[in-house]
Amino acid sequence: MSDGGPEESGGAVGLPSRRRRPTPMSQWDPTARLSYWAFHANRRPAYMRFAYLQLGSDAAAEEAVDATFDSIMCEWLKMLHMDRLDAYAWTVLKRSIVDRQHRLHPWQRQPEPMDISAFEAALKEAHADQYEVLTDTIRFYSAVSRLAERQRDAVLLRYGLQCTPGEAASVMGVDEATVRSYLGQAHRRLARLLDTSAASPESPESESESAESAES
Repeated sequence: MSDGGPEESGGAVGLPSRRRRPTPMSQWDPTARLSYWAFHANRRPAYMRFAYLQLGSDAAAEEAVDATFDSIMCEWLKMLHMDRLDAYAWTVLKRSIVDRQHRLHPWQRQPEPMDISAFEAALKEAHADQYEVLTDTIRFYSAVSRLAERQRDAVLLRYGLQCTPGEAASVMGVDEATVRSYLGQAHRRLARLLDTSAASPESPESESESAESAES
């Protein structure tokens, strides 16, 4: 990890920019340095696990997370004055994952989660037939990939990474009540998607996104 500029400009509102030269960490006061490394130690494990779910590769996940923390390092002195520092960092991570997903699979419009082990384990508890488990897993994971972004993030953190709602809220930089709301919306949306898929497995699901599926 270098003290240099961010690897990516992001191109989106609120993300780090290359236009101004960041203050090198060597010139930070001790409190700022300690706070950055404390944040790094606290968030990196969850960021790595989440990036792996999205990218399906340890190397790709590490690259995305390293780029994320490079960008965060360059913006850290400004971030210390933000009301929602965690939410900003989560946005940087998500953009870094999207960039790497596009590099790995340029034909895909959006990143899709890769690791389905947590969902397979949950389904095996309810089904004995292995073919049925595989079929249900594919249907369920396909449905998860069609959720609104924040709902999908909440589901992956809660069930893919086994975070509590409070832990997921901390990582995403939102209130626990907001995560619970996302999960409730996701459950209702998944129920509709899975019900439609079970009834017509060969027909594309044409239901339009409801207001509850919209991004907050």
